[in-house]
Amino acid sequence: MSPLDMPWTLQLVVAAFLLVGALVALIGSWGLAKLPDFYTRLHGPTKASTLGVGCTLIGSLLFFSHQQDGVSVQEALVTIFLFATAPVSAHMMGKAALRRRLGGVPGTRNPPER
Repeated sequence: MSPLDMPWTLQLVVAAFLLVGALVALIGSWGLAKLPDFYTRLHGPTKASTLGVGCTLIGSLLFFSHQQDGVSVQEALVTIFLFATAPVSAHMMGKAALRRRLGGVPGTRNPPER
């Protein structure tokens, strides 16, 4: 089955998921490069990995599920694993930074205690 056999509405939905995923991942990587301290830098890639890669995986899941006439198990498992582990890893990195008493940007409301 070729991608041309897909209904145009499904092609549009897959393309929208892929474009949104790429845009969110780009914004997250830009935030990682531009934000001033560890705590704010942690926010950008965490959202980018969860939302950006998640949208890309959902688009891939829809595309390959249609091509194989059934749910694509690999993409479904990767998506579930990503949504379960990305927030936990970000939380653990934040806790480690607080334990190491990393400082924040001066003027931040509720700064970490030193």
